[in-house]
Amino acid sequence: MRRHGRRHPGTAIAVLAGATILLAGAAGGCFGLTAGDRPSTTGATPATATVRPVGPAHPTGATHPTAKAAPSAPAGPSGNDPTGNDPAGNDPARFSPQVRRYAGQAGIDPQLLMAILYNESYKPHDPAFERAWAKIDPDAAFGIANMHQAAFDDTKRGRDFADRSWQDLPDDPDLAIEAAAWFLHDLAAQLPSGWPAKYTRDDLLALGYNAGAGNMKAFAQGGTPGSVSQDYLNRLHDNWAAAARALG
Repeated sequence: MRRHGRRHPGTAIAVLAGATILLAGAAGGCFGLTAGDRPSTTGATPATATVRPVGPAHPTGATHPTAKAAPSAPAGPSGNDPTGNDPAGNDPARFSPQVRRYAGQAGIDPQLLMAILYNESYKPHDPAFERAWAKIDPDAAFGIANMHQAAFDDTKRGRDFADRSWQDLPDDPDLAIEAAAWFLHDLAAQLPSGWPAKYTRDDLLALGYNAGAGNMKAFAQGGTPGSVSQDYLNRLHDNWAAAARALG
């Protein structure tokens, strides 16, 4: 989503509580884009300027420098292992009942929601770790679905969690999953009546979750995702079977 999600396309190392935690990889989450995420209809190499999508998009383009948080901040789990060996307990499969429930309420595919949680499991979701990281990165995302504050505040309006705060997300996975489900619902309402055959509806919703509604609509009209958004979509496809297994 635009300002909700994952801002770690490069590799970032945070030293928290004397332990080194490696935050790897591809961008994800709700919101924030670099030029590489800009849709291109010409096939030209995207410019290098930073783009900030409107709406819930993920920060996707900047590499976090090495930084030290307060020594008292505890280190979180190391992240999800896509092989299924997950000693840190970061596997989203444990949330399958909540995924089914909230996806059903929001009218979206539970497999899509679960696959997005797998995409977003690239970083620790320990509450103390997330709050410590937010002191380093003021544009940090919270919760297991990596949602930025602006996206959460937009999504909660008129819903049964309207009285909840973005600050609740690190401690409440149910709330994080419910908000992500309704965010996807709101993206689906903005899809055009048709789009290029190379994308499924779930593909476009995942791209919207990563890059924001405006970019999703541009991709649906023939725009080409930048490298970060394309990587997010590729990882969604890689996680699709794992999401199905998690849901049984």
